[in-house]
Amino acid sequence: GKWKRDIEAFGGAPADFPIIDDTSLTVAKAFDMLPAEFYLPAEGRTPANTATVRTVYIIGPDKKVRLSMTYPMSVGRNFAEILRALDAVQATDGVPIATPANWQPGQDVIVALSLNDEQATEKFGALDIKLPYLRFAKQPK
Repeated sequence: GKWKRDIEAFGGAPADFPIIDDTSLTVAKAFDMLPAEFYLPAEGRTPANTATVRTVYIIGPDKKVRLSMTYPMSVGRNFAEILRALDAVQATDGVPIATPANWQPGQDVIVALSLNDEQATEKFGALDIKLPYLRFAKQPK
């Protein structure tokens, strides 16, 4: 649709991810993606309130929402942050780790507290223990 063409033209790259055309707001309303005051009939929409629905979802293969980010109309989406968050979700799937703020692929990760220090060292190698609850390790491959 129009939005995808615009994104590709402006960004200079293909938008090879799903984009939902929800002109009627059916999906937006079903997933509570708009502030309550903007649940107007589609013909009552204006660019100031719902020109685009501002929520991004990362949905896992199990069809569960893994992450959602909602942007106000006055703030552009940060595609680098969306991709960083996707990388983090994928890196932590099924592994007892978390990613710190501003984490990038290949950087150290935080070891989950479900593992004691001995288990964590066995699983991830040397730990960099900053605090008892903040233990860093190399990102697993």
